[in-house]
Amino acid sequence: MTDHAPPRRIDGHLLTPQGFVLGTLWLDGAGRIAGIDGAPCSEADVRASTRPLVLPGFIDLHVHGGGGRDTMEGGDAVAHIAQLHARHGTTALLATTMTAPQDELAAALAALGPTIARRPRGAARVLGVHLEGPYISAGRLGAQPEFTRPGAMGELMALHALAPIRLITLAPELPGHLAWIARLRVAGFVVQIGHSDGSYEDGVAALGQGASGFTHLFNAMSGLHHRAPGMVGAALAHARYAELIPDLLHVHPGAIRAALRAIPGLYCVSDATAATGMPDGDYALGRQRVSKCGGGVRLADGTLAGSTLTMDQALRNLVGLGLTLADASRRVSTHAADFLGLADRGRLQAGAWGDLVVLDPDLQLQQVWVEGEAIALGSA
Repeated sequence: MTDHAPPRRIDGHLLTPQGFVLGTLWLDGAGRIAGIDGAPCSEADVRASTRPLVLPGFIDLHVHGGGGRDTMEGGDAVAHIAQLHARHGTTALLATTMTAPQDELAAALAALGPTIARRPRGAARVLGVHLEGPYISAGRLGAQPEFTRPGAMGELMALHALAPIRLITLAPELPGHLAWIARLRVAGFVVQIGHSDGSYEDGVAALGQGASGFTHLFNAMSGLHHRAPGMVGAALAHARYAELIPDLLHVHPGAIRAALRAIPGLYCVSDATAATGMPDGDYALGRQRVSKCGGGVRLADGTLAGSTLTMDQALRNLVGLGLTLADASRRVSTHAADFLGLADRGRLQAGAWGDLVVLDPDLQLQQVWVEGEAIALGSA
């Protein structure tokens, strides 16, 4: 967008990279943070206060849908999805694809391109594409359709020409993939290990070739056993970054706590589907039909198929598990920005984009700002 709100001030307890301050944040007319004034305060002061809490806007690197729309359907679906998630505090996201034939992926990315190039009013910034498949293991599909195949640079670059691919999930044990990871990193792509039946050794080798993290840790990957640590073991032993779905359905709280102790940059994603923000019923997830019931989304055989999580609820879930506000905030915002190398998002500091959320003492959203634009929360 080129038209922004005039300079505005936002008062409250502000979480800066140096810690909380009680003061004022100024947004300039170009949608960036002009400055922050205030006095340092403790998190105990923040929790005891009734003043607004101002945090960096949430960053979600794994979004399939929301509001009844799915990334793979094309048209204006992603604009609608980005508006739904903005109303829940997500200020930037990656539109995430499903495993599909090349022509279906090409159609989806062609529709994504304009929304990535120009942020629609009232929407989160779509930073690019998270290509989740088709370069994954047929033995660890999760809810992905059966269109897996080994990676091919020509196919990938043809898709990248339609819309910028920022993150690729792949299974490193597939033929040629270890060497391909190094080529992808040289070409500027960020690579995550996921939907993989590979061994611990495969995971360690992939990290050595330049893979940067793990997709929805614990889910759709070989699990941890004390004599065969699997991909989960490789992540817990060696990863700096990994994404995790904290809806309390995909991962037990005890496993979340173990990952928090092991992985410094563990960050949270929603893995949200079209069912997010919608009543119980049937929805699309790429070619799959999924059902929302009781807060979960599943295939007909009962397999979890994404979630209905929003990032404001993710924050509340993390705090409910005992994380401090500052740590929970980093894991729904700053760590994801750092993972993608975004120095001007995921933090409240002068020069960064004016992406922020204002919450009440119960951590309910009161205001959302995306690149200096006030988002009408309404019903979502």
